[in-house]
Amino acid sequence: MNFYITQTIQINTIRINSITNASVLQIGSAGIIKAVAKLQNTGGFTQPAPQIGKKLAPLK
Repeated sequence: MNFYITQTIQINTIRINSITNASVLQIGSAGIIKAVAKLQNTGGFTQPAPQIGKKLAPLK
């Protein structure tokens, strides 16, 4: 069974203190929210990142 909902939502002010990768901000109705994880190479890298050493150099 499908429900089609028409909504009019007016938000004068909204304040979001924190949102992370796993957060969902929902305004209005949602029947199903499915988790999606996408790995994208937006930097065009062709090799894995180098391994870091056991000690990191101190910041100057």
